[in-house]
Amino acid sequence: MSSIHHFHGDEPGFGPAFPPLYNLVYCSRATPEVDEAAVQRIIATARRRNPELGVTGMLVFGSGIFFQWLEGPRDNVTALMSRLRADRRHDSIVLLSEVEDVRERLFPDWDMELVSSDHIRDVLQDALDSATEAQNAQTLSALLSELDAGSLRDLDTA
Repeated sequence: MSSIHHFHGDEPGFGPAFPPLYNLVYCSRATPEVDEAAVQRIIATARRRNPELGVTGMLVFGSGIFFQWLEGPRDNVTALMSRLRADRRHDSIVLLSEVEDVRERLFPDWDMELVSSDHIRDVLQDALDSATEAQNAQTLSALLSELDAGSLRDLDTA
C-alpha cells in the first residue's frame, strides 16, 4: 500500500483522515538546457498531477534559478521533493524552509502557479498579509528578509 495520501475536499481538517499540511520551500540552479518551453512543461505536468495529490504552491523561474513553495500532505510533498532531487533539470537544490503541522494553505487555488521573478516579492508579501498561521508568517517574513538582503537576488532580477 502506498504511503501517499490523496487529497479530498477543501482544506484538511483534524484527525487521521486529513493529515496536517506540510510546506517546503527550496531553490535550485537550473541546468543549461532549461528554457521557457521546459518550464512550461514542468507547470503543465504539475497542474495535471498535483490536484490528485493535494499539493498546491508556486514556482518562480528567473536568471537560471528555480524557487518553489510546495504545500500539502507530508508524504506527497516529500515524494515530490525526492523526484525533484532526481530531476536532471535541477542542480544544487537548497532547502530554504520546511514546516510541519500547518493547517493553512497559502496558495489553495494554485495547483502550481508560475510566478514571474519580477513579481516574487509581491506574491510573498500578499501571502504574508493574508497568513493567519504563525508558522507561515514566520517563513514568509524570513523569505522576504532573504530577498531584501540579496540572498535571493537572482530571483528578483530575471
